[in-house]
Amino acid sequence: MSSTVPLAHSPTARRVLVAGMGDSGVLTAMHLARRSSVVGVSLRPALVSGQEVGLRIAYPDRWARDYRVEFDRMRRLDPVDIRHGQILELDHDRRTLRLRTPSGKVEAVTYDALVIATGVANGFWRRPILEDSDDVDSALCGVHERLALSATVAIVGGGAAACSSAAQLRRRWPKKKVALYHPGELPLPRHHVRTRRTVARRLESLGVDRHGGHRAILPTDADLGEIGAGSIHWLTGQPVVDADAIVWAVGRVSPNTAWLPSNMLTDRGFVRVEADLAVPGYQGVFAVGDVADTDPLRGSARNRADRLVARNVLAHLDGRATRRYHPAEHRWGSVFGPSDNGLDVFSTNGIRFRFPRWTVETLLQPLIVRRGIYGGVRRRSGGV
Repeated sequence: MSSTVPLAHSPTARRVLVAGMGDSGVLTAMHLARRSSVVGVSLRPALVSGQEVGLRIAYPDRWARDYRVEFDRMRRLDPVDIRHGQILELDHDRRTLRLRTPSGKVEAVTYDALVIATGVANGFWRRPILEDSDDVDSALCGVHERLALSATVAIVGGGAAACSSAAQLRRRWPKKKVALYHPGELPLPRHHVRTRRTVARRLESLGVDRHGGHRAILPTDADLGEIGAGSIHWLTGQPVVDADAIVWAVGRVSPNTAWLPSNMLTDRGFVRVEADLAVPGYQGVFAVGDVADTDPLRGSARNRADRLVARNVLAHLDGRATRRYHPAEHRWGSVFGPSDNGLDVFSTNGIRFRFPRWTVETLLQPLIVRRGIYGGVRRRSGGV
């Protein structure tokens, strides 16, 4: 039987609780820690980014170097009290969140302000389960080995995750048959048309068999979260496709909000927010990232709204005016991820910017990302 252990809470300290320590949560906690006491709750003992899934499945060691970072290596997280556990429920009347630790003990964390950044579940690369470092390693290696042993890979979906998976798998195994099946004539329906055309040409130049106009009959949600095998049937009437491995990247996301009251959520389970990312009807509660229903693209995860939401939380605590979040019209950023040729980044108007590989390895990651965005990342013991 688990016990409930209340954590010490000073009546004079302003404690901000960041629920979810993924990409958005980590950056938000860093900004808040400069001017408040911060507690972060994470399912894992490290930042396990949801970015660059193609690189993750094709080159897991290279991906882990830049996109899996232990919290104790991030200098700006030094003042943050990070709790490793599964969130159970929220009692906003008492300003308390309950979580279960890996040992099974239940802790109650109190707060003055709350930032919800628990993200979404999305396939095998975003799983809402409590994991330790060995679990993360096992998942990374298991998916990679499964694909390595497959002669034919079918990727179903037309978003960035599907496109990057197809491209990176072809780069990793040039002799492997890789096919991409997506509903529209071009992939990336949420991107600018220039980006969509450029990406389609690049996929074909890499040897990806691209098939537009294919809408699959989807398996169960459980099967969508795994690398499948067998046959794919189509609602659009094409012949059945067989593959040794099937990567389902259809964009069916499930927000990690089971612990929240229903009146805080939209019909689809995302967190309702106002223009300043505050949750209506809940004083001192904000949301950011994929879990926040900001706009049709839910783009606060990709538009650096972490800085804005941190500013607005502090403004709320100080009694000052908050600022509005302005979503982007189109998605932007990297589609394929880093490669031997460098890194392509697409702007919201479809213009491509190329970073040569040497700049990625000597400037972008060490200086801009690790030092600039994260404020310094310590080296691993005996490694990078």
